[in-house]
Amino acid sequence: MPIYTSKDLVNWRLSSHVFSRQSQVPQIGNTTVQNGGLWATTIRYHDGKFYAIVSYTPEIPFVVTGFIFTTTDPYEDSAWSDPLVFPLLDIDPNLFWDDDGTTYLQFSGIHQQTIDLATGALGPASIIWKGFTEFIPEGPRMYKKDGYYYLMIGEGGTELGHHEAIARSKHIWGPYEGYTANPILSNINTTEYFQTVGHADLFQDASGNWWGTALATRSGPAWKNYPMGRETVLFPVTWQAGEWPGLQKVRGQMSGWPLPRQTREIPGTGPFLQDPDIIEFLPGSTIPPHFLHWRFPPKDAFAVSSHGHPNTLRLRPSRSNLTSTAPLTTVEELSLIMRVQTDTLFSFSVDVVLFEPKVQEQEVGVTAFLTQTQHIDLGIVLLPANDCGSNGTAELAPHLRFRVTNVPSRSSNFNGTLPTVTKILPESWVGAPIRLLVDAVNETHYTLSAASCKEPSDNQVIGIAPATILSGGDGPFTGMSRPMLYENPFAWHVACSDYGTITFFELHHGFY
Repeated sequence: MPIYTSKDLVNWRLSSHVFSRQSQVPQIGNTTVQNGGLWATTIRYHDGKFYAIVSYTPEIPFVVTGFIFTTTDPYEDSAWSDPLVFPLLDIDPNLFWDDDGTTYLQFSGIHQQTIDLATGALGPASIIWKGFTEFIPEGPRMYKKDGYYYLMIGEGGTELGHHEAIARSKHIWGPYEGYTANPILSNINTTEYFQTVGHADLFQDASGNWWGTALATRSGPAWKNYPMGRETVLFPVTWQAGEWPGLQKVRGQMSGWPLPRQTREIPGTGPFLQDPDIIEFLPGSTIPPHFLHWRFPPKDAFAVSSHGHPNTLRLRPSRSNLTSTAPLTTVEELSLIMRVQTDTLFSFSVDVVLFEPKVQEQEVGVTAFLTQTQHIDLGIVLLPANDCGSNGTAELAPHLRFRVTNVPSRSSNFNGTLPTVTKILPESWVGAPIRLLVDAVNETHYTLSAASCKEPSDNQVIGIAPATILSGGDGPFTGMSRPMLYENPFAWHVACSDYGTITFFELHHGFY
């Protein structure tokens, strides 16, 4: 649950993670559905304190739990509290404080009830508005302005029919009158690149100008290719006294209120969103704060510049590989470290410095990963060679292997198959670092390739895969994690040995 901060609405810096300790939400470690987890965080500020409210949704069974985290220092992970936990009837919770100090909770449906932030005690829940279309009303936001309570919601599902609607009332419990010009924000039935626009929020800057944020996908109306999932967009808003707000339509080029003077004078040590990564894992450094894991990784899975290996990241092998059955029935720990994809086009590389596999199928590599049922991999893996040894059995040798995991589902955007490509590691590459690369060469395809660091210009393409594999399916809400590092399982008898130590250095990220 990352928190980003900006002073100019252009330069955004990672400030902290609301959820950074396993003890805060231990349920995540037992979540077996690929799309289960924490859904739709909302951040609010009241009386000197920040509140981050979110729902935990394991999805099967659909039993929702609410979490409220608080802090007075949004620039420090450890300053975020353990959550106040309370039952929820539905997803997308929102907090609103009225002038008399009463705290209200709104959530999908559209329901409202009071909540005691000290104890989590809830008042009776009532439906206060069913929406404009009355089809999947969710993501409520409440504002009080000019004597009215304005209730803005997302509708139509999170697909191509997604849009935003608004109603108002003189009383917080209603009745609410819908705006005759609803929907107030929509790209439905357009050819715009940005689609599924909705789940919006409104705020004022220091000059009193109104702005809006919403979720959208860079998919076009075909809504088939969107490996970055739903992303945040920003747009100007006009809101005159006593009138309904006017939300500018979401387009690739936006204009509106003047922006403040651009500055990067923002507290914190996290990276800025638009900066490329050149990570060398210097001695004394830590894993960058914008790197992610799938559920909770094994203990001691990673080490930065371990003894005798400066400027490296070491991975301890996990017993599980990246792929699971669908739906997942057991919880598996993965030595997987990732970075969210934030650019349509990018170039990524990792140098594998040391890899000494002892067991067949032991593997290290890079992956473009959406879920355990949707990922594209390029690994160095120990496999039988073509020639048999003196004992008549095939000798094991390191290979380059490209393969795709795509378990078709009702919402899959790619229902074909791609052949696995296996190529024995060139003899001239053995004993030197090997560079593994992933390139988003265009909006629709990834190219996975490899080279010896002795001759990095001699880059060999091993496989090409469409980004539709990483769109929709088991991960329709979130985007792809940038190709990163993984380690496939050890055999049990060497699981705790020093064999197969993998080290990495100079993890490169270039954007263009």
